[in-house]
Amino acid sequence: MRHFLKALAVVVFSFNVFGSDCAEQAKVVAPSIGAEARADFEIKQAKAKADHQKDPKDADALIWFGRRTAYLGDYKKAIHIYTEGIRMHPRDARMYRHRGHRFISIRCFDDAIRDFERAAAIFEGEPDQVEPDGLPNALNIPTSTLQSNTWYHLGLAHYLKGDFDKALEAYRACIYVSENPDMFVATANWLYVTLRKMGKNKEAAAILEKVDDDLDVIENESYYDLLKLYKGSLKPDDFVVGKADALSNASVQYGLGNWELINGNRNLAMTYFKRVLDGDQWSSFGFIAAEAEMKRLGATAN
Repeated sequence: MRHFLKALAVVVFSFNVFGSDCAEQAKVVAPSIGAEARADFEIKQAKAKADHQKDPKDADALIWFGRRTAYLGDYKKAIHIYTEGIRMHPRDARMYRHRGHRFISIRCFDDAIRDFERAAAIFEGEPDQVEPDGLPNALNIPTSTLQSNTWYHLGLAHYLKGDFDKALEAYRACIYVSENPDMFVATANWLYVTLRKMGKNKEAAAILEKVDDDLDVIENESYYDLLKLYKGSLKPDDFVVGKADALSNASVQYGLGNWELINGNRNLAMTYFKRVLDGDQWSSFGFIAAEAEMKRLGATAN
């Protein structure tokens, strides 16, 4: 990977960074946002837009404008904002990392992969930096970084395409820079299921050996619980889907379905995936992953 990134860094700016045919053609489903939350999001997005307009060249203000726009579900507008940011700040890895995330949201996986690879080429050899949370957790403690988010989402984009070899490489890079329990359990979950899908069961078991039973997880309890399922300390019946928020439910239900699929229970897996797709979290990773699994299974949600 490092040799590839060094080569990419030389040619990275010869790519067209001004847009994407996939993004132009992609459909977008509006997210389900409660009235109170939407009002809060709109106020914060308006402030972010005003801050950006005061100084259009300020990279931080532009990133927050893009993030606040995406939280309202306008993913194409967010992509446009980040594309403008790339035009002004072509050596800022954050622009590519955030645009790549929103390319995943609208299912433009190849575009996302290119952006994450560009980001990694830029920050290679540089110290990592904590990423501030736009949707803070209960303790208001950020749990991810520029590098961990880039590798994590790169792995996810490859995983969603079914390219598990490349997903594995990205997740291994991510686990290396996952320095807190929350980022560790999130990455370990995807790393484990990737290894299982590749038939690397011994390596997958080795991942679980690193998952302690008393990790101080702040926000990624769903991934932690799924890892406990893989270890055998929880059973599918222990998960009460519907108790947590809808986004967590999509992640849990996809995880349960994927667990059944990995273990050869195709019909039960499809039941979980259909349940996810009957929900309203269209842009969540659990929803997108359920879509991808159904496509690979040659099935539909109906």
